[in-house]
Amino acid sequence: MKKHLFSLVFFSLAAWVAFGQAPAKVENLIVITLDGLRWQEVFYGVDTALAADPAFNHGEQKQILDAYWADDLQERRRKLMPFLWTVIAKEGQIYGNRRYGNRVDNVNPYWFSYPGYSEIFCGYVDTAINTNSYPPNPHVNVLEYIHQQPGFRGRVAAFCAWDAFDRILNEQRAGFPVVSGPDSCGGSKPTPRERLLNDMKRDCFSPFGVSEQLDVFTHYAALEYLRDKNPRVLYVGYGETDEWGHAGRYRFYLDAAHQTDQWIRDLWNWVQAHPKYRNKTGLFITVDHGRGDAVKSEWTSHGQRVSDSHETWFALLGPGVPPKGEVKMPGQVYQTQYAQTLAEWLGLRYQPKHPVGESLWPILRK
Repeated sequence: MKKHLFSLVFFSLAAWVAFGQAPAKVENLIVITLDGLRWQEVFYGVDTALAADPAFNHGEQKQILDAYWADDLQERRRKLMPFLWTVIAKEGQIYGNRRYGNRVDNVNPYWFSYPGYSEIFCGYVDTAINTNSYPPNPHVNVLEYIHQQPGFRGRVAAFCAWDAFDRILNEQRAGFPVVSGPDSCGGSKPTPRERLLNDMKRDCFSPFGVSEQLDVFTHYAALEYLRDKNPRVLYVGYGETDEWGHAGRYRFYLDAAHQTDQWIRDLWNWVQAHPKYRNKTGLFITVDHGRGDAVKSEWTSHGQRVSDSHETWFALLGPGVPPKGEVKMPGQVYQTQYAQTLAEWLGLRYQPKHPVGESLWPILRK
């Protein structure tokens, strides 16, 4: 009997190692995206060429530089994203500084949002998904898969500024709430705070049209849900970095990145103050695509015609993540690898019908 028990234990350990050097398991997971935020600002702070260009500064060069410029690189990027470059840089990992040869890329050939988000959450590229108006995603995404597993039913939710996420995550099939665009929050029984949010969303001016709400509503709806419902998996999709980028408003683009960094800090501080989440929660942050840079005027755009807009970045923090900070070793990571990585962090194996990119844990644990 002891011999058989030893063999079983040995086999289980060997299988665990083969499983991809999985991390210390987390009980909860928060995934955050900042639509189209360039790695250039993340790692190097404000771009002085764009700040000085009248086409993009709209007479606000002084305000931009007063808020975000510093001679020292470390200070400059901290001024833009202080939570990323203090807490995560100290306790987690940050990837995508291509000047060290640390490369993070889209696999999909389109380099815009629906294909990018589908790639993130499905771990797979379907080249038929080639427009932002694509119908509901036919592929089971990792959030949907997690929602189907024991202990996660009714414990997964997504809050997104852009209404396309109803289709990207296929809310009707997936079965978990996807509160996106102008959707009301709270369902049929909103809390008083959710009722106020719904009133404000309904009455607020929407500079991006009805399809996308201001990020402040997405953030506070997600935070209220976190406080009230205590989900195990929460996705928050912020959108203003991309919208202000397309509008050519560089100050607003930077302000949106800075504000989102503060909101991520607030979410993390709440998590670490709550017994159900403290030291039991993983935080994963990334983007759906990059933007132009080689031709400075192309920073407002992305897609197949903008040669460097496949370049992205990601960061993570939480149990099982060695504190490497900014990773400066040359290497290549692809966006298709995120979905399996997230599943494994929760102690699961994402097994949809389509192929899935390999987990990143062998790289993250090195």
